[in-house]
Amino acid sequence: MSVISVKNISVKYQSVEVVSDVSFDVEAGDYLGIVGPNGSGKTTLIRAIFGLVNTSKGSISLLGKDLSGFQNWGQIGYLPQKIAAFDSHFPASVKEIVAMGLLAGKKFPKKITSADEPAIDRILELFDIVKIKDKLAGELSGGQQQRVVLARAMVSNPQILVLDEPSTALDPEAREKFTEVLQQLNKQGITILLVTHDIMNIGKYATKLLYLDRKLIFHGSFQDFCGSAEVTEYFGGVAQHIICHRH
Repeated sequence: MSVISVKNISVKYQSVEVVSDVSFDVEAGDYLGIVGPNGSGKTTLIRAIFGLVNTSKGSISLLGKDLSGFQNWGQIGYLPQKIAAFDSHFPASVKEIVAMGLLAGKKFPKKITSADEPAIDRILELFDIVKIKDKLAGELSGGQQQRVVLARAMVSNPQILVLDEPSTALDPEAREKFTEVLQQLNKQGITILLVTHDIMNIGKYATKLLYLDRKLIFHGSFQDFCGSAEVTEYFGGVAQHIICHRH
């Protein structure tokens, strides 16, 4: 079943087309790596899927619903590109920050209640942040911050998790641990879309690849990527071989 369906979408900024006629489907349980050069439209594509930027043409559906009428945002977890969305000066504890992830799925007045405690405690345990649950944002390391924002995205138990360059600010050890957590979530049935610049290593964990350079260059399995004549023509055989070898 397609949980995300993108049909012929284009996005313009000041009359310049930055995403051009892109179509693809994401199936339930996919782990899709979204890659491409700087300025290729990766973040714009993700923002379009969430309705955060307007499309100039095309259609998008989420969990079988057209984007214009989609309301079940609690089923989608999102980590934006800049963890600056995570304000280290914000006077809230780790537990309070994680709990905020439940607000999107609540009706007005949106507030956390005692009935939410089991879900919050479960996710704190899952991401091994119970011991720091009372710490303030400014007291956390980069790796801890990343686990907290991921926990916030996952506390509503979403079907889909979308991450935009989530490990850029992490050291190699923290990045490896973060990757392991994502793999575990995918094995539990969570559909993952991961925007990354790390094309050389994406094949170690993602099951499918989407390569974007304003237009769609490739979408499919790594086996198909490695055997694609179109990809060979675009990359050159050497670069394609390096990517496939790492897979």
